[in-house]
Amino acid sequence: MVLDAKIPSGSIATVWDEHRFQMKLVNPANKRKFDIIIVGTGLAGASAAATMAELGYNVKAFCFQDSPRRAHSIAAQGGINAAKNYQNDGDSIYRLFYDTVKGGDYRSREANVYRLAEVSVNIIDQCAAQGVPFAREYGGLLDNRSFGGAQVSRTFYARGQTGQQLLLGAYQALARQIEAGKVTMYPRTEMLDVVNIDGHARGIVTRNLVDGKIETHAGDAVVLATGGYGNVFYLSTNAMGSNVTAAWRAYRRGAFFANPCYTQIHPTCIPVSGEYQSKLTLMSESLRNDGRIWVPEKAGDSRAPNQIPESERDYYLERKYPSFGNLVPRDVASRNAKEVCDQGRGVGPGGLGVYLDFADAIARLGKDTVSARYGNLFEMYEKITGEDPYEVPMRIYPAVHYTMGGLWVDYHLMTTVPGLYAIGEANFSDHGANRLGASALMQGLADGYFILPYTIGDYLAKRMGDKVTTEHPAFAKVQAEVEQRIASLLAINGNRTVDSFHRELGKIMWEHCGMARNKEGLEKAIQLIGDLRQQYWSDVRVLGQSGNVNQDLEKAGRVADFLELAELMCRDALHREESCGGHFRTEHQTPEGEAKRDDENFSYVGAWQHGDGKATLHKEDLDFEYVKLTQRSYK
Repeated sequence: MVLDAKIPSGSIATVWDEHRFQMKLVNPANKRKFDIIIVGTGLAGASAAATMAELGYNVKAFCFQDSPRRAHSIAAQGGINAAKNYQNDGDSIYRLFYDTVKGGDYRSREANVYRLAEVSVNIIDQCAAQGVPFAREYGGLLDNRSFGGAQVSRTFYARGQTGQQLLLGAYQALARQIEAGKVTMYPRTEMLDVVNIDGHARGIVTRNLVDGKIETHAGDAVVLATGGYGNVFYLSTNAMGSNVTAAWRAYRRGAFFANPCYTQIHPTCIPVSGEYQSKLTLMSESLRNDGRIWVPEKAGDSRAPNQIPESERDYYLERKYPSFGNLVPRDVASRNAKEVCDQGRGVGPGGLGVYLDFADAIARLGKDTVSARYGNLFEMYEKITGEDPYEVPMRIYPAVHYTMGGLWVDYHLMTTVPGLYAIGEANFSDHGANRLGASALMQGLADGYFILPYTIGDYLAKRMGDKVTTEHPAFAKVQAEVEQRIASLLAINGNRTVDSFHRELGKIMWEHCGMARNKEGLEKAIQLIGDLRQQYWSDVRVLGQSGNVNQDLEKAGRVADFLELAELMCRDALHREESCGGHFRTEHQTPEGEAKRDDENFSYVGAWQHGDGKATLHKEDLDFEYVKLTQRSYK
């Protein structure tokens, strides 16, 4: 199969506007005849559902939380990028485009990235009009701050609660359409499969998480906005419920999975504190604006931070990357933190931490100013650690945060299954091998508010009158398969808990497919994961029944999918004999220890097709017409 990204021809600066004119439209009266299924109601899903309903489509929206307001988008802290150039510091749409391609280590599709930068300027206006309380300067204008991978200030923020405030704005727009009867909301409902008819996605199968009922839903198109798969590592900054199941079941039904090995490790998280910790806490990257990162110069120095003089501190990011300093991209900051800890210079329990110090910022700006910018983050840190970051430096360490891989989509955000779309973190399209901070919120809202509403209409306009209902035999067939899978999990009745398998899988992945990978480790991981998967299907114990609330059953299905995904991630990492962004192969690095790409052999998107025996790799070549391929440098 040839992957056709459907990228329009023409100048990158005008092609989106020209393409929108060329796409087919659905007139307002006909929009009322189409039913659209949207799975996930975070920023991408809620904005898409609200916009599609406002346009006149009938929308069914699904989430496994009890309310869309609990989507994991609320956990985003630091901000949202937009090329407004309010600071008059040299920003532009082109610079945001360039920074994103460079930050992704030249492994993203130029056309998608430029469009993202282009529509970013509209997102801020949209959200401000919704009442999102962005921070403002003294004169009342919207404020900006810096983020990693950029030398301009383009990040709009609401203290350390930006994701929550943006989600409330999208949720209010969604709630308006629910009240108007254009959106039917299905909370506490998990999607378990996709229904394809004649090669097109025409519906989904779900499980009601309250009464266990398996149901089918038909639609003219299906949109997945279900986030990323970082919880394959067990310990991550994701919510405990975040999972890959919706995307993975779509993959098993024919949607290609692209670049699964591209995992982002966030450099500023609270370190692990115990063996049975179930998740990690993110400390916003915005803290790197004013916080300085350092470790003791000498290995084994266990003195309290305030007892270590300046002359005996190593501000290693400022030393190695003088141009960007503490604002290098996340993958670079994370690898350097691991390096100094591996040298025995880490701080805190087990030596797995580095200091993020605000003493200079407090002396320069005053405690009140620092509190106004980061106060809620400081409070959160103190509640978790018992340490006051106004008095002593924070301790941070890298952790799994975001996944740049996801379902392969074309320029229209459609997967390889016609009628099946993936938006936000669920797709692979915009961030390459490393996402710039504050770009996740930007992509989710760009997809939902400003891109999908155009592109989905082009598909639907060609399918007038082609309606199906859940009476079609395909729905009963897929439902029976879902019910059989659930019955199989319940029937195993083994000796190990679901969580014990998940924790073991996470350790394998972190050890062999985490911040650094190599051929030997990846081959070992593939063997270990295969063995673990066999054990899972013979020895897992899933408590309870299917016909009621059963969180153990929910987790069991998700961990089964993680076990399959983990192997694909390792196979993808193994085949990519280069280092790029978050994919760091220790065999492929520069003499200075930086990622060493192989543009001649690996300048492509690796998209995997599901097979009963083994996944098949397909390649979408990446052409760089506007950004010159160079070795990334932040020095």
